[in-house]
Amino acid sequence: MTPSPPLRAAVLAARRTSTVRDVEVRSGGIDLGQLLKFAGLVDTGGDAKALLSEGVVKVNDVVDERRGRTLRDGDIVTVPDADPVRVVEV
Repeated sequence: MTPSPPLRAAVLAARRTSTVRDVEVRSGGIDLGQLLKFAGLVDTGGDAKALLSEGVVKVNDVVDERRGRTLRDGDIVTVPDADPVRVVEV
């Protein structure tokens, strides 16, 4: 059975918005606040702090408000209105 057109469109839109972008960082990890800036998700450290305090940043599908949280290889960070970002240590 084929999904109805509106449902099919919603499924396809969900697939498009879930494209994960890899961001390469040096081994040893990167702080969450730094990653937000480095990946272009925010412009400044103050913007990162504000976004984190709103409780909308997720790390591996769990809300995290700690700017200094160390992210490791494979961690996925999501923020509203942006593609998820995966940490890749090189």
